[in-house]
Amino acid sequence: MNNLVREKRKDAGLTQRELAEKVDVTERTIISIERGKYKPSIVLAYKLAQVFNISIEKLFCLKEYVENEKIEK
Repeated sequence: MNNLVREKRKDAGLTQRELAEKVDVTERTIISIERGKYKPSIVLAYKLAQVFNISIEKLFCLKEYVENEKIEK
């Protein structure tokens, strides 16, 4: 799943470890999210969006994801 987590984290001057601590997950989880290999729970997505003061929809490119999913079907 495409997302803006890496970009927003870097803009905020946070390391992956610092972001992980802020949202109470492991650094490995943040790495997997940034690589698009892990779809976070709605609670984790909310926490991440709150850190960056952005909507979940924008942070996780949900409109694009839904549109691509329709095309694949």
